[in-house]
Amino acid sequence: THIKPNRYFGPYPNPWAIRETINHLQKVFRLRTCDNTVYSNRSRPCLLHQIGRCSAPCVGLITAEDYKRDIDNAELFLLGKENEVLATLTAKMEGASAALEFETAATYRDQIRTLQQILSKQFVESTNDRDVDVVAAVSLSGNWCVNLVMIRSGRHLGDRSFFPGNTADVDQQSVIDAFIGQHYASQPPPPRIVLSGDYDKLEWEASLGEIAGRQVRVVTHPQGEGKVWAAMAAKNARFALEQRLADRASQEKKLTAMQEALGLPQAQRIECFDISHTMGEATVASCVVFDHGAMQSAEYRRFNITGITPGDDYAAMRDALYRRYHKLSETAEGSAETRARPDLVLIDGGKGQLGIAEEVFNELGLGDIQLVGVAKGEDRKAGLETLIMGLSRVELHLEKDNPGFHLIQQIRDEAHRYAITGHRARRAKKRNTSSLEDIAGVGPKRRKALLAQFGGLQGVIAASADDLARIEGISRELAEVIYSALH
Repeated sequence: THIKPNRYFGPYPNPWAIRETINHLQKVFRLRTCDNTVYSNRSRPCLLHQIGRCSAPCVGLITAEDYKRDIDNAELFLLGKENEVLATLTAKMEGASAALEFETAATYRDQIRTLQQILSKQFVESTNDRDVDVVAAVSLSGNWCVNLVMIRSGRHLGDRSFFPGNTADVDQQSVIDAFIGQHYASQPPPPRIVLSGDYDKLEWEASLGEIAGRQVRVVTHPQGEGKVWAAMAAKNARFALEQRLADRASQEKKLTAMQEALGLPQAQRIECFDISHTMGEATVASCVVFDHGAMQSAEYRRFNITGITPGDDYAAMRDALYRRYHKLSETAEGSAETRARPDLVLIDGGKGQLGIAEEVFNELGLGDIQLVGVAKGEDRKAGLETLIMGLSRVELHLEKDNPGFHLIQQIRDEAHRYAITGHRARRAKKRNTSSLEDIAGVGPKRRKALLAQFGGLQGVIAASADDLARIEGISRELAEVIYSALH
């Protein structure tokens, strides 16, 4: 896909495949990965250059022409034109050797060796179309897993497993049919799709060809290499399904232990809240959900907290809880809210935070939902947390090896991770955005003039209103507005 001013490659089956590809680009072509701010302010090469992962264009250790050549070769590699890349590198190596530039020739030689090693690991022998998807579906104990193996430009990029829901009393044909219909509605189908089974492929070929705008061939009884691919996909699906069922059994064991420890036999759906900020800056609250024996990441929510005293965790918790549950209130007649009610809500904090949660739930008429505070232990050490039951204020100290305690820790840690990730993103966005952009009357030209005159945002902040008014285009009234906004 080509969207100016960027070039996009993909899709990839999973994040691991993307990270591995980027790693290959660094190893072979030594492209920079730093952002423009870092790049523009380097005075010496960074660590990546020292370990051979960057050619250091930031300090001119490679010419612009040579770096452009490396970018072009990386693009050819991503497009699957590896032979062209190898031919170019080989010609450069031979030319450098003929010119007695042996160190340069050795660099090209190392690039060729690394690229050959990568290709020997990734290439799939194929005499047919080089872009192929292989799909297999496997069932176990009434559960289904669909595994997708992606081969692009003759390289095995990896696989991805999908676990469809609502699969009671369905057959393999229905699962595969639903997967193809949903997956390729948002992803362009490759020229060839390999399945293994007795399917009516004509309807699929017609619909996928219409989506792709070209012919798509569906192979339902593969032979040779296609048969090997299909067997590999089925094996991957079975392994992923067995692992998922084992994890689910482990989670159910933890849930049962937690229910027994807290005396809550009906606690199936658990939601947990955490607050994250840095000295009151960019406060973010998170809510994570555990249901059906697993974390439900699609139901996670973040709340950007504004309008409170910086660092007031109680006010932040009150705001987040109200925004999360006010539509569930028994007094909200006619509410269209269809989200499931939690059986248990965990609050990351001690008695103070728990008290705030109780006030909010009572105000909303949700006092029947069980609340438990997870207070940090001595010296904030993991494993020493105290569980505080709502209303009764009974304190529980579960053993470190209690599976129920492990589940509570897992949910609490996930809430903390989700909150701090959102906080860091919000904090970075705030720090990377000039506060001048938020001032009415200060457009791009005036903003540029101010930053140039005072040497950056900090200089503008340090300037007085009189100093600001001396800038061309800044009236006395606007200078007062700017000064007030920045202070």
